[in-house]
Amino acid sequence: MKTSLPLLLASAGLLVGTAAQAHIGASGVGPAIEGTSYEVQFTVGHGCEGLDTYRLRIQIPEGVTSVRPMDSAFGKAVVEKDASGNVKSITWTRASATEVLAADTHAHRVALRARMPNTPFANVYFPTTQTCLDAQGQEKTVEWVGTSGDHGGHGTEDAGSAPQAEPAPAVFIYPARTPGWNKYTVQEHVHDLSVFKDALIVWSGKSAYSANPVTKELIASEPDTTPLTEIHPGTEIWVKY
Repeated sequence: MKTSLPLLLASAGLLVGTAAQAHIGASGVGPAIEGTSYEVQFTVGHGCEGLDTYRLRIQIPEGVTSVRPMDSAFGKAVVEKDASGNVKSITWTRASATEVLAADTHAHRVALRARMPNTPFANVYFPTTQTCLDAQGQEKTVEWVGTSGDHGGHGTEDAGSAPQAEPAPAVFIYPARTPGWNKYTVQEHVHDLSVFKDALIVWSGKSAYSANPVTKELIASEPDTTPLTEIHPGTEIWVKY
């Protein structure tokens, strides 16, 4: 840990961290902390090839527990459980086909509250099936199930390669933290350090990262310090919140 950067403790006004975004985005208020309850909002930004969304089925990943759907203007939530009573999926469906809009003109939002798994520094993916309805009552389905972490990669595959799956909405899980310095050993490969945008600074050896522009400039000007751009598994880091 290194604390010699001037004005470090004075830097403030950082944005609150949010979950990873996909075409069906998953977000919440503040960071999702391992082992704690968190409200996840799923935003459906568009329908299917000009058609409005009729049904949304969200699968609940392993380790996500105490799941409870939230009321939604979109439609009634139906909970599916396995033989052990664990929630496996939640489906929101319009009350009737007559509620489906004539065109893809609206965004929709549904939400659930659940206890996050103890998997810090990793994304938790919620595979989602989006069903739209045309004027003749025919359904068109889009599967948002990709878990590669590359939410911008579909459509860029090489000729002859298999098409990449549309990205599943994901929530990034943070470790438990206390105000001030926190020491962690990261067991996942963290490519996108913007997940630390609610932190004042992140240190790893002689490298550092901050989302705050002032602190970022100080890191760049600090002797023997390099910008931290990614974190490899097994790396020890210090994070100041």
